[in-house]
Amino acid sequence: SSTMSFSEAEVQSARSAWEKMYVDAEDNGTTVLVRMFTEHPDTKSYFTHFKGMDSAEEMKQSDQVRGHGKRVFTAINDMVQHLDNSEAFLGILNPLGKKHATQLKIDPKNFRIICDIILQLMEEKFGGDCKASFEKVTNEICTHLNNVYKEVGW
Repeated sequence: SSTMSFSEAEVQSARSAWEKMYVDAEDNGTTVLVRMFTEHPDTKSYFTHFKGMDSAEEMKQSDQVRGHGKRVFTAINDMVQHLDNSEAFLGILNPLGKKHATQLKIDPKNFRIICDIILQLMEEKFGGDCKASFEKVTNEICTHLNNVYKEVGW
C-alpha cells in the first residue's frame, strides 16, 4: 500500500538514529558505497567512472564516490524528514525510483544491499538499538522502490 504506518515514537527514534549518521553524511555515505563496491563488485558496473578503481583506498579518495555517497545520504535524509507524511515521502522516492529504473537501469536488489550496509554501519558506530530504530525506514524505502520498479514494468 502507499500509506506508511509509523507511530510518532517510531518517527522520533528513526530520526534521532539517522541524525547521528547524517552529521557525517559525506564520510558515512562514502564508507557505505566503498563497502558496497568491494563486497559486491558487480555494483561497480553501473558507475562507469568507478570501474577502474580496485582499491578501497582509491575509491575513498574519489570525488565521484564521495559526491554520490553524499547524494544518497541527502536523499535518505529528505525521506526521513517526511516519515509522517507518506505523500511527501513518496514525492521524493518515486522520481528517484523511476530514474534508477528507466534511465540508470539499476537492479532494484542493489537498494536492499545499500540499506543493509547502512544498517550495518549504524550498528557498528552507534549500537544495535540505533540500527533497530532505523530498520523499518529501510524496509519502507526498499518496498516502495520495488513498487515503483513494478509500475514501470521492470
